[in-house]
Amino acid sequence: MFFSPQEIATVTITLFAVIDILGGLPVVISIKQKIPQLDAGIATLAAGSLMVVFLFLGNSLLNLFGIDVSSFAVAGSIVIFIIALEMILGIDFFRTDPNEKAGSIIPIAFPIIAGSGTLTTIISLKAVYQVQNIVVGILLNLLIVYIVLRSTDFLERILGKAGLLLMRKFFGIVLLAIAVKLFKTNI
Repeated sequence: MFFSPQEIATVTITLFAVIDILGGLPVVISIKQKIPQLDAGIATLAAGSLMVVFLFLGNSLLNLFGIDVSSFAVAGSIVIFIIALEMILGIDFFRTDPNEKAGSIIPIAFPIIAGSGTLTTIISLKAVYQVQNIVVGILLNLLIVYIVLRSTDFLERILGKAGLLLMRKFFGIVLLAIAVKLFKTNI
């Protein structure tokens, strides 16, 4: 068992691109407006736990339920599609009790951070890279995710209402396109 800086860098960059926490910032801020007590630590821990479980048991879990990776990705794309519609149209499809802490986990940890794209990528990375290097890559990404989630209030103040609305609509379209691509690729 050895750690490879090159493998760690490749895994980290790959997961960073797939998780896209910076691109998902408008989604997170939008959800945080509905659920003010969003807990960055809980969301990060839940997403990290899901990623590590999927690293070791992903294929087995999907097989247990008779689900292939493509079907899982299509299901995730539908959830992402609905979140994108919320952002673009300003309509709430997901109704969350603002008193519940579950908002830190759903939809932030899953499907925003550890969505079907992230989880299927982790399964794919396992076929190429050493497990310990993937774990380090996951941990580095979780650190970035935590920092971004903790900074949402600051970033919200900097962007202002008009900037947030613009980002929300723009990234809603981007998220919609990602959902369509995921759906089209895996159907």
